[in-house]
Amino acid sequence: MANPKRRHSKARRDRRRAHDFLTRPGTSVCTNCGEVKLPHRVCASCGEYRGRAVIEVKDKL
Repeated sequence: MANPKRRHSKARRDRRRAHDFLTRPGTSVCTNCGEVKLPHRVCASCGEYRGRAVIEVKDKL
Protein backbone atom coordinates (compact mmCIF):
# COMPACT_ATOMS: atom_id res chain seq x y z
CA MET A 1 0.00 0.00 0.00
CA ALA A 2 1.43 3.36 -1.02
CA ASN A 3 2.19 6.08 1.51
CA PRO A 4 2.41 9.78 0.68
CA LYS A 5 5.96 11.05 0.33
CA ARG A 6 5.12 14.62 1.37
CA ARG A 7 2.38 15.96 3.58
CA HIS A 8 -0.43 17.95 1.96
CA SER A 9 -0.71 21.56 3.05
CA LYS A 10 -3.75 22.94 4.88
CA ALA A 11 -4.63 25.05 1.86
CA ARG A 12 -4.68 22.02 -0.42
CA ARG A 13 -6.79 20.08 2.08
CA ASP A 14 -9.24 22.97 2.43
CA ARG A 15 -9.55 23.46 -1.33
CA ARG A 16 -10.51 19.80 -1.64
CA ARG A 17 -13.15 20.22 1.07
CA ALA A 18 -14.62 23.38 -0.44
CA HIS A 19 -17.61 21.48 -1.87
CA ASP A 20 -18.33 19.35 1.18
CA PHE A 21 -20.59 21.84 2.93
CA LEU A 22 -24.37 21.46 3.12
CA THR A 23 -26.68 23.95 1.44
CA ARG A 24 -30.15 24.83 2.56
CA PRO A 25 -32.86 24.06 -0.02
CA GLY A 26 -34.50 27.02 -1.71
CA THR A 27 -37.81 28.12 -0.24
CA SER A 28 -40.69 30.31 -1.28
CA VAL A 29 -43.71 31.76 0.49
CA CYS A 30 -47.26 30.59 -0.15
CA THR A 31 -49.33 33.40 -1.64
CA ASN A 32 -52.50 32.18 0.11
CA CYS A 33 -51.46 31.50 3.71
CA GLY A 34 -47.90 32.86 3.91
CA GLU A 35 -46.27 29.60 5.03
CA VAL A 36 -42.77 28.73 3.87
CA LYS A 37 -42.78 25.92 1.30
CA LEU A 38 -40.57 24.34 -1.34
CA PRO A 39 -40.93 26.02 -4.75
CA HIS A 40 -43.11 24.42 -7.42
CA ARG A 41 -44.91 22.25 -4.86
CA VAL A 42 -48.35 22.26 -3.25
CA CYS A 43 -48.49 24.12 0.07
CA ALA A 44 -48.75 21.58 2.88
CA SER A 45 -50.71 23.87 5.18
CA CYS A 46 -53.47 25.10 2.86
CA GLY A 47 -53.29 22.74 -0.16
CA GLU A 48 -53.09 25.43 -2.84
CA TYR A 49 -50.80 25.65 -5.86
CA ARG A 50 -50.69 28.68 -8.14
CA GLY A 51 -53.91 30.11 -6.74
CA ARG A 52 -55.98 26.92 -7.02
CA ALA A 53 -57.05 24.47 -4.33
CA VAL A 54 -55.37 21.24 -5.41
CA ILE A 55 -55.66 18.96 -2.35
CA GLU A 56 -57.78 18.87 0.75
CA VAL A 57 -55.77 19.31 3.92
CA LYS A 58 -56.77 17.58 7.12
CA ASP A 59 -57.13 19.78 10.20
CA LYS A 60 -54.06 19.93 12.40
CA LEU A 61 -54.58 18.31 15.80
